[in-house]
Amino acid sequence: MKTVGAARAAEGAGADFIGFIFWRRSHRFVEPQQAARIREAVPHVKAVGVFVDEEPGVVNDVARLCHLDLVQLHGHEDASYAGRIERPVIKAYRYGDGFTAEAANAFPAAMILVDAYRKGEAGGTGTCFDWRRAQREIAAVEKPVLIAGGISEANVREVNDIFHPFAVDVSGSLEVHREKSAERIAAFMAQIDKINGRN
Repeated sequence: MKTVGAARAAEGAGADFIGFIFWRRSHRFVEPQQAARIREAVPHVKAVGVFVDEEPGVVNDVARLCHLDLVQLHGHEDASYAGRIERPVIKAYRYGDGFTAEAANAFPAAMILVDAYRKGEAGGTGTCFDWRRAQREIAAVEKPVLIAGGISEANVREVNDIFHPFAVDVSGSLEVHREKSAERIAAFMAQIDKINGRN
């Protein structure tokens, strides 16, 4: 999220979480001060901050400033690093880049996110991984699992049928010209409501 309008659209549509990207190499990067303003405007959703190999002290400072509920580690952070983070951790793995259920279960994280792998990219590629192939390994993860990578209104039901995940992490399919679209957010969340029998 980069604007109050987009965050309010997500909150209003029933999203459980919103995310802020604090990695400067992403086109979704948001300055912490702006994220703090957005967070203040949407008190009824949980806020996740995404970091890539950032100094732990910086992560904790941003988490306090923005009132983050969780911190998502999307780089090469190890267990020792995670232990220095003051918020519950979501550890992101890229399927095909050394992900195993054993490693995920051993990592001191509250949740595990599995994303697509593209060499040289930390995430946010907008591409899917091989869900059917990954199904058994991901089923062996003993923590809440989030699935990311190329998820859209058109395929989120398939993701749910394969993984029955705790949540899905979606971004690119909700954008028009690299900015979040309130209409796409609403349409995606309407599909989520259908899947969950709320519509």
